[in-house]
Amino acid sequence: MAEIAGFAGMSHSPFATLLPPPAQGGPGAKFLTDASRARRTVETLAPDAIVVIGPDHFHGNFYDVMPPFVLGIEHAVGFGDFGSTEGSLPVAGPLAWSVHNGLTSAGFDVSLSYSLTVDHGIVQTYEMLTGGTTLPMVPLVVNTAAPPLPSLRRCVALGHALGTALRTADSPGRVLVAASGGLSHWLPSNDPREVAGKRREALIHGRADVRAFAAAREPRVRAMGGDPAARVNTEWDNWFLDRLSADDAEAVADLGHDKLEALAGRGGHEVRCWLIGQVAAGVPLAWTSYEPVPEWITGMGIGTTFPVG
Repeated sequence: MAEIAGFAGMSHSPFATLLPPPAQGGPGAKFLTDASRARRTVETLAPDAIVVIGPDHFHGNFYDVMPPFVLGIEHAVGFGDFGSTEGSLPVAGPLAWSVHNGLTSAGFDVSLSYSLTVDHGIVQTYEMLTGGTTLPMVPLVVNTAAPPLPSLRRCVALGHALGTALRTADSPGRVLVAASGGLSHWLPSNDPREVAGKRREALIHGRADVRAFAAAREPRVRAMGGDPAARVNTEWDNWFLDRLSADDAEAVADLGHDKLEALAGRGGHEVRCWLIGQVAAGVPLAWTSYEPVPEWITGMGIGTTFPVG
């Protein structure tokens, strides 16, 4: 059986690499400093594998088929967007199959991928927490980009099932559970019912030429960065971290989809990944860090179930 070594949740942002703070500090400096502290603690924990729960930003999944959950079981490929690693990533195959079997037994029909493309939504946090791309991972992609999203309660239920699956896994060893995404940030709609023209076609058919779609999308993303007046809900971000510090994921689930979006923006739906991971670990956050970084369009938070020195 495997042992859960702990949980770490971490915000991601393209602008952590596109707009890094200057050497003397600035927007994002606290987040990057505390992310390094978390990484050093993870090195001390020395997990044998890591389950990384995160979203996809239309680099692997499109609206030709949009699954709520996708589990990588054999091969993962980093897309390489926004400074994240491009190319093959190590997958803990036997552990991934144990997770699949456990989730299936719990009534979750999670999609499988033998060759899963993951973007910065998985890879940035994976790299920041582990210091590289050598620790075997089990990638679990959650659709947080546009409807239909899995409900918050379904994500909490998946977290319980994931925790059981890991603790009863055939693969021995210590497993770190990580979540990537959030906190509050306001993004344009990716709902095909609300967008039109070439952008709508790309959301549905982008798989046919994903590099071309990404090249067209990236300038729009870059244009969003650097605005010190960009909207971030610091009060809600701290409330969210406090709820997980109290082991109260249910309070977040009680918000429901619409209220969560009103409080945290469309990008705030990524906290589903945190709910899954923290509930899987089964213990409250023991350490948190937070910095609102409107220049990165995101409230940048970190939370772990282990103390960080």
